[in-house]
Amino acid sequence: MPTYKVTFLPANTVVTADSARYPCGSHGEAGSVLDIALAHGVEIEHACGGVGVCGTCHIIVRAGKLNLSPPSDDEMDVVDMAPGNTVDSRLACQAVVRGDVTVEIPGWNRNLASEGPA
Repeated sequence: MPTYKVTFLPANTVVTADSARYPCGSHGEAGSVLDIALAHGVEIEHACGGVGVCGTCHIIVRAGKLNLSPPSDDEMDVVDMAPGNTVDSRLACQAVVRGDVTVEIPGWNRNLASEGPA
């Protein structure tokens, strides 16, 4: 099975992902950015449990956009509602990794993940 590098910014955490390791999609789609992040201890908020309806797992793709599954119309509708969205925004739970990719976890999401609920 192929392996690839997933880089999480701004911490610059790089993990080697093996597509065979994420067959079930415990958090979002199998092999999604969220699934890989959580399997490697990288926290990304995901209030809806990874079903793609809340937008809390919003990420910004900084490199390797073509190495992700294409977004669905439903995903992009949710992304449009996410704070700080850009043309390179995706939902971590829906973006399935198929090659090397670099993503940024927005500041509001990092703060929530590291500080926990109020």
